[in-house]
Amino acid sequence: MPEPPRRPATVLAQLGHYVDPASGGLAPPIQPSTTFARDESYALINPAHEYGRDHNPGYRQLEALLCALESGADALVLPSGMAAIAALFRTVPPGAAVAVQDSLYFGTIIWLERFCARRKIGLHRFAGADLDQVAAVVEAASPAIVWIETPSNPMLHVVDIAGVAAIAHRAGAVLAVDGTVATPILTRPLALGADLVMHSATKYLNGHADVLAGVLVTARTDDRWAAIRTDRHDAGALLGAFEAWLLLRGMRTLALRVREACANALAIARFLEDHPKVERVLYPGLASHPRHALAGRQMDGGFGGLMSFQVRGDADAALAVAGRLRLIARATSLGGTESVIEHRFTIEGAATGVPPNLLRLSVGIEDPGDLVADLAQALE
Repeated sequence: MPEPPRRPATVLAQLGHYVDPASGGLAPPIQPSTTFARDESYALINPAHEYGRDHNPGYRQLEALLCALESGADALVLPSGMAAIAALFRTVPPGAAVAVQDSLYFGTIIWLERFCARRKIGLHRFAGADLDQVAAVVEAASPAIVWIETPSNPMLHVVDIAGVAAIAHRAGAVLAVDGTVATPILTRPLALGADLVMHSATKYLNGHADVLAGVLVTARTDDRWAAIRTDRHDAGALLGAFEAWLLLRGMRTLALRVREACANALAIARFLEDHPKVERVLYPGLASHPRHALAGRQMDGGFGGLMSFQVRGDADAALAVAGRLRLIARATSLGGTESVIEHRFTIEGAATGVPPNLLRLSVGIEDPGDLVADLAQALE
């Protein structure tokens, strides 16, 4: 009799119904060995494990779990989100082209600009909200890869994954989606037509601000995927055994953490939207967000824990608000259990167009009343 389908929260809490075959333990062990023994005839004692570069049970369990969450054909874990992005774009040959959304995570666009310049790869940009512009850019560029990020960091743009997938496929391109902010709990890009999805697992997947990791999941195992897998092995772009174990441990509570962060973020966004010291709130869960309806169709169960808001005034006004916070930490990154705020203009500068008065807020799982009270006293 086939097993009934299990929803993501169940898969995560049980790590895919995991039982350690050696001990019967429900928690996976850490296997730190970098090499594995052979018998008298020089056959591997365990054929699955030869050398620690990518033969580790922790990697395999993580990748199986990620495939289950994303309904993918295969998955790879890498040492950071940027390592995952680089592994994908290194499959583009010199002289080819890529097309990317114009509102992306700062680190992605800076790396792409330098990488494409070195490889003489054409880098074409489009406004993700305008499917006509996406089609015009993609059809003219004939890119190997179309890259989008939804919701985007820090401007919270929401892109129609299914619409862009259709455009990319008509042009013979693959669509890759940075799903870090949404997580597989809220959005599953492969089910909407994307070919690959990337997560900076440093953020929500791990959720405890103590692991750097990246993830790629593919809808099919084709030549491009084989090249990525080979490159990971040959270049040694791998997690340590302990980091893989920590990531598995963090993912057990992913569904709960995302649900709590979404509820907290919506309450805070509504408070900020009504505050006279706040010029604008960027959060897909608000009806005032220009892509609220699309986000509602594309995100299942909430609108994420990330938002940005613009303080009335200039950069100094925004920095003053951040400086008065007592509970919310001033720090980079997002997706942890704790709420953190960042003045993005200080990090990015004027080159990316991020407004000087913008503060990015990653909402954690604290009591929402405490978070609202901290923002209220800082704004006042």
